[in-house]
Amino acid sequence: MKRTVLTLMLVMFSVPFFIMQSEALDWPQWQGPDRNAISKEQGLLQEWTADGPPLAWKIDGIGGGYSAPSIADGRIFGMSSRGGDEVVWALSEKDGSELWATKLGPALTEGMPQGKEGPGCTPTVDGDRLYVLGLGGDLVCLQVKDGEIVWRCNLIKDFGGVLPTWRYNESPLIDGGKLICTPGAPDATLIALNKLNGELIWKSVVPDPAPPAQASQTNRRGGGGGSSAAYASAIAIDFDGVRQYVQFTSKALVGVSAEDGKFLWQYDRPANRNGINCSTPIYQDGFVFAASAYGAGGGLAKLSKDADGGIKAEEVYHTRDMENHHGGMIVVDGALYGANGGNSGGYLICLDFKTGQILWNERDQDKRRASKGAIAFADNRIYYRTEEGVMLLLEPSREEYIERGRFEQPGRSNLPAWPHPVIANGKLYLRDQDVLFCYDVKAAVK
Repeated sequence: MKRTVLTLMLVMFSVPFFIMQSEALDWPQWQGPDRNAISKEQGLLQEWTADGPPLAWKIDGIGGGYSAPSIADGRIFGMSSRGGDEVVWALSEKDGSELWATKLGPALTEGMPQGKEGPGCTPTVDGDRLYVLGLGGDLVCLQVKDGEIVWRCNLIKDFGGVLPTWRYNESPLIDGGKLICTPGAPDATLIALNKLNGELIWKSVVPDPAPPAQASQTNRRGGGGGSSAAYASAIAIDFDGVRQYVQFTSKALVGVSAEDGKFLWQYDRPANRNGINCSTPIYQDGFVFAASAYGAGGGLAKLSKDADGGIKAEEVYHTRDMENHHGGMIVVDGALYGANGGNSGGYLICLDFKTGQILWNERDQDKRRASKGAIAFADNRIYYRTEEGVMLLLEPSREEYIERGRFEQPGRSNLPAWPHPVIANGKLYLRDQDVLFCYDVKAAVK
C-alpha cells in the first residue's frame, strides 16, 4: 500500500516537471521563452560538419516579410504579406505543412522601402491564444487551433497611435492577464489590454527626455516619424518588489509600473537621434542595457530606489562599441555578445557586461569572420546569422572568437537575412522571405 501511494505521489509531482521541461524547449514568442534570445534546450550538436547540420525540411510560399517564427505545442506561427494581404499562418512542426492561414486585411506598403515586404512581428503564443501586431497597427488575438479571430483593435484608430516611419514591428508581450504594446500616442506611449477581450486596462504616458543641446527635435524623432514608438519589443522585470515593463521607445529606455502604467524611470543615452531603436533591452540583477546604431552605441544603467521610494536609473557606462542595429544581443557568463554596426555593415563583438570593456572583436580586416547579424543561444552555443545569410555556430568565450561551424543557406534571396535564428525542440529555423528552412541540430544519442 505504501509503495502504491509513493508511486502515485512520484507520478503526480513529476507531471508538472515534464510539462515544464517540454514547454521550455518551445520558442513561443519573440526571442524565446524569456525574451532574452536564450533557449534552455540541451543535447544539441556542438559542432557542424562543413555542410552544416542536416536539412529536415523546407517550405516555400509562406509570403514576404521579416517575422521570425514562434513555436509551441507542435505548431509554427508567423506573419507574412501574401497577394496584397497581411496574413497570420500556422504550420506543422513535423513537416512544415500549412495548417491554417488567416487574413488580417490589406498589407501596408506605404512609407520607407526597407521592410515593406511584410510584417516583422513574431507571434506571441499564450495557451490557446495567439497575439500579433500588423505593420499598420492591427493588434489581433486569434485561436491557436484554427486561426479564428477572437478580438482585434488598431493602435492608431483606437488609441491615437502614431505610425513609426518603418511601420509597427513590435511583438506583443503577454504578462499574466495583460497584453502590453506601444502605440506611441501622445497620451498612450504604452498600453495594457485585457488579453482575453482586448479591453483597455491602462495607458502609460512617458515624458520626453531633454533633447541633446546640439540636436533638433526633428532630427531626434526622424525614425519614429513623430511617434514615441520605435521598433523594439518590451520585457517584464521584477525589481525590488516592483513588477514593471521595460521598453526602448524612440527616445529612451524606460520603465513603467505593471500595475497601473505609472512612469518610473528613463535612460536616454542608448537612443539614437533618429529614433530608430530596434533591439530588445536586457535586464540582469538590477541592471538594464540597451543599444542602437546611428552613432548612439550602448549603455548600462543601474536601477535603485531613491529616498522617496521612487526608482531611478543611473548610468554605469556608455560605449560606442556596441552600436547594435536590430540583430539583438545576449549575455552569457557575464559577457555581452552582439553586432556592432549600422547601415554600412559591422561585425560581432564581445564586451564585459558590467564594465563595457572590449574582450574581443571581429573588426580587424584580417579577421572579419563574423559580419553584422542576428543572434541567439542554446546549449552553450551561439547561433549567429549574418545579414548575408551565412549561419555560424560559435562557442562562447571571453578570451577569443571560437567558431564551431558555418554554412551558407541555399537559394538565398536578394534581401537581407534579417529574421533572427530560432531554436526549438532540436531544430534550427531560418526564414528568408517566402521560404522557411528547418535544420536538425539535435545531437545523436550515444
